[in-house]
Amino acid sequence: MTVLDQVRGLIERLSPEPICDDCISEKLGLTVRQHANHKTRELAGTPGFERRKDICSICRGDKVVIRRVRK
Repeated sequence: MTVLDQVRGLIERLSPEPICDDCISEKLGLTVRQHANHKTRELAGTPGFERRKDICSICRGDKVVIRRVRK
């Protein structure tokens, strides 16, 4: 399973709740936060995912988050 698959799976499991890159990195055990950032930016360019500033459902921080949206 690729990192992109892991990130997508985590976001989909939390749906419709949003999650930030820091929490994605922590939950998946990624050693480089930028890895999560790169993958969430990639997903944000595909149908069904939304990336925007909001409250993370995990850490409750006001950050850029990603969520699965129904279209």
